[in-house]
Parts: sequence; structure tokens; C-alpha cells
Amino acid sequence: MTASGAFNLHLVSDSSGETVTNIARACLVQYDEVEVTEHFWWLVRTPGQMARVIEGLKAAPGLVIFTLLDAKIRQPLETACRELKIPCVSALDPVMQALAAFFKRQGLAEIGRQHALDEGYFERIDAMHFGMQHDDGQSLATMAEADIILVGVSRTSKTPTCMYLANRGFKVGNIPLVPHMTMPDELFAAPKPLFVGLTREPRSLTDIRQSRLRIMNEERSVSYADVDSVREEVAESRRLFTKYGWPVIDVTRRSIEETAASIVQLYNQRHATAS
Repeated sequence: MTASGAFNLHLVSDSSGETVTNIARACLVQYDEVEVTEHFWWLVRTPGQMARVIEGLKAAPGLVIFTLLDAKIRQPLETACRELKIPCVSALDPVMQALAAFFKRQGLAEIGRQHALDEGYFERIDAMHFGMQHDDGQSLATMAEADIILVGVSRTSKTPTCMYLANRGFKVGNIPLVPHMTMPDELFAAPKPLFVGLTREPRSLTDIRQSRLRIMNEERSVSYADVDSVREEVAESRRLFTKYGWPVIDVTRRSIEETAASIVQLYNQRHATAS
């Protein structure tokens, strides 16, 4: 514990640290009133690098969570933690042990394998390029090549959701619904993409738009952030979603990750039904 009363948490990884950080953060959110000072140790692959980690532990003792595959690198860490009498947890061991028992074989233990420049990696890059090229209604001529198309009024998290899904390998475009602006029916009738309507509670949407106008010092028509006008926009968008039979997701109280997870479920269900 630090002088301020915060708990030290050391996150140690032989790779980018993404896995151990996500695991720790997923657990830490359950502790609202606990103050934590995080210490990040990434790309720890040599004895010298591990020695610096151990010096850091001595200077600020605290819980250690690690993702280290090389036994020669992790052994000094585990030894130091025992000597310092601080807890040390491997985030991967339980899953790796379960997989080894299930598959009846050991894993390769190759560092950074999840970040390999393989076919899947380049598919994700292509998906991100597609998302940028087809953001906010751009490149309508090729929009129908998307796996998923998100449709919704302004500020319903279309762009960040597209980027998140692109990082999962999905080619996603998005189309903004603007009052008095019509979109081509032939695009909405395209058979390949999964169309998903995104909506938000009008009062929440109004607050977000007003905040954006203040931050960006933008001048738009009064109706853009007027609650009655916004309510009509949302109602009109729902009528469009109903017309085409698209699934609808209300993003009012959802994170981007939760919205994306629901979209992926819809996508998988559609393909399972088709097959």
C-alpha cells in the first residue's frame, strides 16, 4: 500500500500487456471504493528486464498479476514474490492447464503469438480500412460489400462501434439518418450486409448533442439539439427500421463493447440460420 492509502498492482507481461490489463480492469471495476496504483511492465523477455521488475516490486510492494510463458523468465519473479511475501498470480495458467488436459497436449508457449502477422491480422487491417472509407455514409457505391451496416441518427455511437467491430475482423459501414434526406432503397435492400438500427433515448441524445455543440463551438440548426425535434428524429428512424425489418439496439445504457457484442450475436445467428 502506498503512503496515500492506495494499493500497488503490478501487471507484468512478455508481450503488449493487453491481456493482463484487460483481465485486471475487468476485475477492478467491482471495487469502486478501492484506490489502486497500477505499475505496468511490458515486453519483459530477458533476465535483465525481469531484474528491473523485481526492483520495482521492492520499491512498491503489491499484488502481481502476470502473463509470462517462458519458465526461465517467470521463475525469478515467483521467487522474488515469495521472498517479499507478496501475492503473485498467473492470469493464463488455469486456462492453459484446462486446455492441456482437454486437448491432451501442451501448448507451444510462443510469446506474442496472438499478435502474429497472419491472415487474420491482415483481415482486421482491411476491415479497419473499409470502416474508415465507409464511415458516415461515405462510398455508398461499395457500401453493400460490408458484412454489417449500422444505421441511426447522429450521436448513436455508429462510428466507434464500427471501429470496434473492424478490430474483430468485420467489414462495417454506417449510414447517418438526417431529417429530410432520403437514402437509396436499393442499398437498404442489399442481401449481403446485416443491417442494424441503432437508437438512443431522446433526452439522453439531446444532452449529448448539446454537450457536443458546446465543446466543438459548433453552430447548427436549433432542431439538432431540441428535445422535441430529436424525439421526432428517433421516431422516424424507428419507423424506417420497422419498414425493413431490421433488428434494433438501444445504446442509451450500453457501452460500445456491449453494443458490438449484441451485433456479433445477431450476425452469428443470421449465418447459423442461413447455413
